[in-house]
Amino acid sequence: QLSCLVKMVTLNGIPKDLDNYPKDLLLFLSPSDYAATGSCRQYFAEIGKANLHVLPKESSQRKQLLREALACLKIPGTQVNMENTEILGRLVCDLGGEYIRSSGGNLLKQLSRCESFLPDQEEAIRSVISGGNTTFGPPAAWSAFTLNELSGLIPVFDHSILQQIPK
Repeated sequence: QLSCLVKMVTLNGIPKDLDNYPKDLLLFLSPSDYAATGSCRQYFAEIGKANLHVLPKESSQRKQLLREALACLKIPGTQVNMENTEILGRLVCDLGGEYIRSSGGNLLKQLSRCESFLPDQEEAIRSVISGGNTTFGPPAAWSAFTLNELSGLIPVFDHSILQQIPK
């Protein structure tokens, strides 16, 4: 339905008020289509707010979106800073374990909003949390607020992490 809607909306070119349309619609446009109304950074900031689950997790379309986002944001290597993490929004759910390890705690809050993880991502999340070198600190210093902030990651925690969290 969304891809049909995109065809109808863009029949006479890309509308100037594209930001007024549902964010999910943008998943079916390319950054070059959007360029007429804004920058690629703005496009990916809007994509980051869209419901990415409209596209299957391992789909070529989602992989392409992530590749284009990393290129647009000029992210060198696998380290993502806080500003780019905010822009990527839900796209962080598709970053591999190497990005999670390299970015340390920068991705944790956004990752806690993901619906599922691949084994490599889970391992990387556990590694970052066990290291304790994040803005949340080591699990032994966590409060109820911290657990609330990271609630989406709790299913990924192993026994060694859970054991450290204060009662």
